[in-house]
Amino acid sequence: MKRILIGGLHHESNSFSPIISGEGDFKVLRGDEIFENIRDNDSISGIITTLEQAGYEPVPTVFARAVPNGEVDGRFFQQLKNEMMQIAKQERGRIDAICLALHGSMRVEGLGEAEGPILEELRQLYPDIPIFASLDMHATMTDRMHQNADGFAGYKTAPHIDCTETGVLAARMTIYALENQTIPTTAWVRVPMLLAGEKSGTDVEPMISLIDQLKTIEQSDDVLAASILMGFPWADNPDSAVGIYVVTKNDQSKADRLALALAKTFWQKRQEFVFVSEYAKPKEAIDRALDYVAQGLTPVYLSDSGDNPTAGASADHTKFLAMLLEHPDINKLTRPIIYGGLYDPAAVAACQGRVGQTIELRFGAAFDHSSDPLRYTGQVVRTLDRYHYHGMPPGDLALFRVHQVLIVLAEKHVGFTSPEMFRELGLAPEEHPIIVCKLGYLTPEHKALARRGILVLSEGNTDQDLAQIDYQKVIRPIFPKDLDFAYDPTNHLKRGRR
Repeated sequence: MKRILIGGLHHESNSFSPIISGEGDFKVLRGDEIFENIRDNDSISGIITTLEQAGYEPVPTVFARAVPNGEVDGRFFQQLKNEMMQIAKQERGRIDAICLALHGSMRVEGLGEAEGPILEELRQLYPDIPIFASLDMHATMTDRMHQNADGFAGYKTAPHIDCTETGVLAARMTIYALENQTIPTTAWVRVPMLLAGEKSGTDVEPMISLIDQLKTIEQSDDVLAASILMGFPWADNPDSAVGIYVVTKNDQSKADRLALALAKTFWQKRQEFVFVSEYAKPKEAIDRALDYVAQGLTPVYLSDSGDNPTAGASADHTKFLAMLLEHPDINKLTRPIIYGGLYDPAAVAACQGRVGQTIELRFGAAFDHSSDPLRYTGQVVRTLDRYHYHGMPPGDLALFRVHQVLIVLAEKHVGFTSPEMFRELGLAPEEHPIIVCKLGYLTPEHKALARRGILVLSEGNTDQDLAQIDYQKVIRPIFPKDLDFAYDPTNHLKRGRR
């Protein structure tokens, strides 16, 4: 039975966030714990089940993931990498291939990219065996990644609902390489663009057509995988760009031709990438929301997009919340609005044991000091112990009411991605006129509840106006920082390592 080394690291790292992501932010699975956590919509689960069904033995190392946040603590990353490499060294001579579940935009404090060094060290240990990996759609392809692996497959959906399928595809490439005793051919083309996910949802054009092209390409017998790797715009690094990546069985010219054609098409459509939902600046967004409430179109969702923790923002920026708290028409509503929420461990601790009490509380701006902490007198409505967000390390929640705003406070850096969080806090979100979430595009769960949704162009570490962000390391020219420059995909074509 052939043995496949598996594992991976998943983290989307925002270099503009002041928070350093450490051990307490990650769920780490070691050894057989990985097999005990098979779940839906999960790339490592797709890898494991596919390999096992094909009669291969997955050999587990380490798998770690966390909610997007700031860059990862260097010591903690090195610890995880060392654990993975220790097992890889112990198994040397008994491993036939490697198949990993990676993100592709994980950044490490003081080091830079995470995935490249992992793949490079594995390649040094195993110079001759196949290495494949699944990636997030918002992966940032780098030279070190490309030179040390034999193929990648990225998600094709945003929001990401095909994680398992992408793991399956990475495993199938691994199986193909082993059963045919061959290394596939790959082509990667860099497209000099920075693109926010809020302008590239896969349920609207131009992404619908682009993803359809990927699926059509993958139907060819000669093609193993085709991916558009969107990159991650809130990480300032010289690799930032969109990547077109094609893997063929043994046809370099076809890989080149397909990748170049896709890159050309993507570039030609650059002006077609627009916000996928209604959007407005903060004051206008509130006014529109109140108009929708007056029309009975509730609940209205407002996405506090500049401070989106699911894209790594600090989730403690207060300017938009302050505007809501002081807005006279918000405070005239017959039912309170829900604000989800703020990452503030100290504020959560101050609410413990005080349910029903009226207290003065300082909250917000605990990490990102580009806004100011707020201090209000309000009521502690409810607390919730050990709230689990997507299997991450649990943390407490508190619900604090000021005027007509119910503020969710979180001990851990979590995403406000589901109305179930509000239900667990005893709320019926469908009965509230306005729901604010620190998000970009609405997740399917929120979208199903929303009668109207507005993307608020608020401030924070995930500022949607990429053209005005002060990038220091991004290679120029790049769209939309630069608008008038020529691009020839053939000048950016790179082929596989063998």
